[in-house]
Amino acid sequence: MPNWNELLGEIQRAGSAHDTIRRKYLAALSERTGRNTIVYYSAFLGKTQLAQQHPEAFSINDNDKNGFMATIHGMDRSKGLDLVLHTPGGDVAAAESLVSYLRALFGPDLRAIVPQLAMSAGTMLACACKEIVMGLHSSLGPVDPQLGGLPAHGIVEEFKLAAKEVNEDPAKIPVWQPIIGKYHPTLIGECQKAIKWSRDLVHEWLKTGMFVNANTPGPDERADKVLKELGDPALTLSHSRHIDYQRAHDIGLNVTALEADDDLQDAVLTVHHLCMQTLADTAVIKLIENQDGVMFAQAVAMQAPPSA
Repeated sequence: MPNWNELLGEIQRAGSAHDTIRRKYLAALSERTGRNTIVYYSAFLGKTQLAQQHPEAFSINDNDKNGFMATIHGMDRSKGLDLVLHTPGGDVAAAESLVSYLRALFGPDLRAIVPQLAMSAGTMLACACKEIVMGLHSSLGPVDPQLGGLPAHGIVEEFKLAAKEVNEDPAKIPVWQPIIGKYHPTLIGECQKAIKWSRDLVHEWLKTGMFVNANTPGPDERADKVLKELGDPALTLSHSRHIDYQRAHDIGLNVTALEADDDLQDAVLTVHHLCMQTLADTAVIKLIENQDGVMFAQAVAMQAPPSA
């Protein structure tokens, strides 16, 4: 496998033709697996300031459907689909719509490959697949929903704690009043619905995909175990918690070690490095591309640094 510097040198020798070199190795990955392959990459790590200003653009959103429609068109769907994911997560509704679309086209023959990070709703997408390929350097994340950047579970727990303490000691009302006063009237209900929605989605996707042929224990029990570990903040402690390969395996997800196949590992990591280099060196903030070179990219204008 070419290392980072060798890949960068190849790009530079080709005149910074990121697309040409990336597509060469993406096609090689697809040929190696015999499966359709789509990379779904966000520049959330390299363009952090911009991602903080416009998080929706870097996250899973409804516009991504256009990218998948473009890249899937004309595919031989009998070959299944590998999704190479690198994302911070995003909108649950968009993830639900995307899974529905992919399953309508490929049925259960979806496989997730996570070279580095597929967090939050990205983990939800991975859980909708029959298998997740992870390396020792790969991470999934908790699937507890966030509303406006705030954890839904945390808001509900804070409200319950306030109700309990005020009921036991009315003198604490002045303490809790400014805290609870920041909540709009329907927020608690929205949080409870968001929690149920995300849990129900992941449970159904696991039961009908990854665990559809499970016998001991059954699909429901296995899905319940995964959700307890990925959807309960009392266990995960933080929405940004990283779930590595061993932990994913231990909680019952169907994960395969990338290191178990040297050739596949080389092919996947080469594509990963090239996608990351594309995001670092160009204005692209979201990249969706298939093995045939059909690309759907979202970009922002690159600003020149201020002159001295």
